[in-house]
Amino acid sequence: MTSNDHSDKTRPGPDPAGFGPALAHHAWRLSGRIVAGVGQLLLWILTGLGHLLRPLALRLTARLNGTGRRPPAGPGGVAPPLPPDATAPLPRWIGAWREFTESWYFAPLTGLALTIAALAELAPRVESPLSLAGGFAVAGTLPLIWRREYLRPVAAVALGAFAASLLTGQMVLVTTTFAALCALYALGRRLPRQSAGVLAAGSGVTVAVVYLATSTLDDVPWPAAFIAVLAAIGLGDARRVVETAGRTEAEAEERTNETLTRLTAVQREQAVMRERARIARELHDVVAHSVSMIAVQAETAPYTMRDLSDEARAGYGEIAKTARDALVEMRRLLSVLRADAKPEPESATAPQPRLDRLPDLIEQHRGAGGRVDLAVHGDARTLSTTVELSAYRIVQEALTNARRHAPGAEVRVDLTFLPDRLAVTVRDDGASAQTMVLNRAGAAGAAAPGPAAAGRTRLESAASAGSGGGHGLVGMRERATMLGGRFSAGPATEGGFVVAAELPLTREESPTRGPGSEAPPGRR
Repeated sequence: MTSNDHSDKTRPGPDPAGFGPALAHHAWRLSGRIVAGVGQLLLWILTGLGHLLRPLALRLTARLNGTGRRPPAGPGGVAPPLPPDATAPLPRWIGAWREFTESWYFAPLTGLALTIAALAELAPRVESPLSLAGGFAVAGTLPLIWRREYLRPVAAVALGAFAASLLTGQMVLVTTTFAALCALYALGRRLPRQSAGVLAAGSGVTVAVVYLATSTLDDVPWPAAFIAVLAAIGLGDARRVVETAGRTEAEAEERTNETLTRLTAVQREQAVMRERARIARELHDVVAHSVSMIAVQAETAPYTMRDLSDEARAGYGEIAKTARDALVEMRRLLSVLRADAKPEPESATAPQPRLDRLPDLIEQHRGAGGRVDLAVHGDARTLSTTVELSAYRIVQEALTNARRHAPGAEVRVDLTFLPDRLAVTVRDDGASAQTMVLNRAGAAGAAAPGPAAAGRTRLESAASAGSGGGHGLVGMRERATMLGGRFSAGPATEGGFVVAAELPLTREESPTRGPGSEAPPGRR
C-alpha cells in the first residue's frame, strides 16, 4: 500500500451531524436575499410610479387647494409648504362644512335626516311603519335633534331604544346603529375621563348581554361589536382632549400676547423716560450756563456801575440770590432724573453740540463708510441753544439709523431756515436695506416685498434703536415735541427712508400735532 492510499484512509470525512444546520443556515440566508430582492424590486416600481404620478398629484393638489407654483427650496433643499387658498374648492368646502357644523341648525337637520333614513330603511321590511320596529327606529334617531341642548337625556333615550330593540329581537338597522354610535361619540366627547370609562364598561356589558340573551347580533362578529362601541367612545374622548388642549394653547397664547403687549408698552415708556432724562440733562447744562451768567452779571453789576442806588444794589443782589437758588433747585431735579440713569459716555464737562458742529458729524459718518451730503437752505443764523441742540441730535440719530439699517446708502441732510421754524430732513435711498430684505425673502422662499414693505420693516426695527445714549425714533420725536414741533419718520414713496422734523424758534403754548407729527398709521 502506498503512502497516498494511507493518507486517503486517514483523512476525516464530512460530519453528517453538522451538514444539516449549515444547509439550513444557507437556505435561510438565501431566502432572506430573495425576499429582500423582491422588496427592492417593488420599491423601485413604487418609486418610479411615484415619480410618474407626482406631477399629476401636484396639479390635483394645486387645483383643489388653489396653490400656485412651488417656491424655491430653502436651506437643506426643502421647499416650504404652500399655504392653501381660501377661495380654492377644497378649503372652501372645508370652511363651509365647518361653518355648517358650528351652526345651531346642524343638530336638528342631521337628527331629522337620520330619522327619515331609518324609516326609509325599515319600509321594505315591515308592512307599516306604525309598528314596534318603527317605534324603536324613531325613538333611536329622532331625539338626536336636541342632542346639543340636552345631550345626556337624549343619549339615554336613543341608546335605551336601540338596546331595547336588540333585546326584543328586532331587526338591526344600519341607521339606528349609526345613531347609537354617534350618541356614544357625543357622550365620550362631553363627559370627563372617569365617566367615559364607566360608559365604556356599561356599553360593553350591554353588548355582552345582547349576545348571550338573544340572537339578534349573530351575523355580527362579537369582536367587531365591542371594537365599534369602544372606538366611538374613545374617539369622542380623544376629540375632547384635543379641544381642551387647543383651548389651553389658545388661552396660553392670548396670555403671552397680552404679556408681550404690556412688556412692549413698559419698554416703550421706559425708553421715553430715559430719553426725556437725557434731554433734561442736556438742557440742564444749557440753562445752567444761562442762569450762571445772570447770577455773575447781577453780582458784578454793583462793582462795575458806581452810580447805583441802594435799592438797585439790593435788586441786583436779589437777582443773584434767586439765580443761585434756581441753580441749586435744578441740580436737585437733575439728581432725581439721574437716579436710575446710566452714565453718559460723553464727559459731563463737554459743551453741548450746536449746528456749527454738523460738519464734524458729517465727516464722522463719511469716515464710517457712509455717503452723505449736507445742504443749507434759507437765511442761516444763530438760533437758541435748545433748538440747535435738538436739531443736532436729530441729525445724529438719523445718520446712525442710516448706518445701522441701510449701510452704504446715499444720505442727504437738508436744513431749512424759515422765519418761524427750522426744518430738518434726513433722507436716504435705502438701497442696502431693500437688498437685505430681498435676500431674506429669497432665502425664505417668499415673494419679494416692495420698497414700502422694506421701509416698514426698517421702521419697526429702528423704533427703539439709537446711538450711544439715544433711543432712535423715540428720542427724535421727544426732542421735536418738547419744543412744540412736528416729527415724522417712515418709508419714502420713491423708496428709502426719510426723517423730517420742524422745530419752532419760539415754543407754542400747546404743541400742535399735524398730519406729519406722527408716523403713518400702522407703521410704528
